[in-house]
Amino acid sequence: MAQGRLGLIGKKLGMTQVFAKGGELVPVTVIHAGPCTVVQKRTPGKDGYSAVQVGFGEKKTQRLTKAEREHRKKAGKMVSVLREFRDGGDLEVGSELKVGDLFKEGDLIDVTGVSKGKGYQGVVKRHHFSGSNATHGAHEYFRHGGSIGNRTHPGRVFKNKRMSGHMGDERVTTQNLAVVAVRPDDNVLLVRGAVPGARGGLLVIRPAVKTQVVTRE
Repeated sequence: MAQGRLGLIGKKLGMTQVFAKGGELVPVTVIHAGPCTVVQKRTPGKDGYSAVQVGFGEKKTQRLTKAEREHRKKAGKMVSVLREFRDGGDLEVGSELKVGDLFKEGDLIDVTGVSKGKGYQGVVKRHHFSGSNATHGAHEYFRHGGSIGNRTHPGRVFKNKRMSGHMGDERVTTQNLAVVAVRPDDNVLLVRGAVPGARGGLLVIRPAVKTQVVTRE
């Protein structure tokens, strides 16, 4: 089986607790990871790089466009979600990737998902501003951001100024999460700690890029 940066697509089921071998109570996220089907191969001769496109889940045929149906036909499965991994050149279209083939207990992984949307928020919640004084004559001005611009030069607000606005609902990657347990029969992965997104959210699980050893006392 191909190794390296090849990963899986999964779904966040929620969080729970398990006891580690030493008796420590560990918070874990339960992820339904795979099985994923290889839908397309990218080759250097045709596409300029090597990669595999894999699919996760199932979708009713009548809910796919004709182009989507034809694209999935060679794989033999009408998958609902497609993602690409820059590895797995030895895999063929129609191959199935399972969680037990790619991950084992103790591995470090990177999990990518879409964070929970918080709506429109102010600068205190969004950027951790301390706010203004609550005394010395302050009146109706407690959680404001203060001055945002200049006077004559340059006479505009700089880009990327920290202000109120839409918060959350962003692509986020949490790195170096330890795999606590792998349950191949159930296609389930138990990961130490929290991962981005709400229950039912889509996740992409890859081997960690920064494979530093995390020591816990």
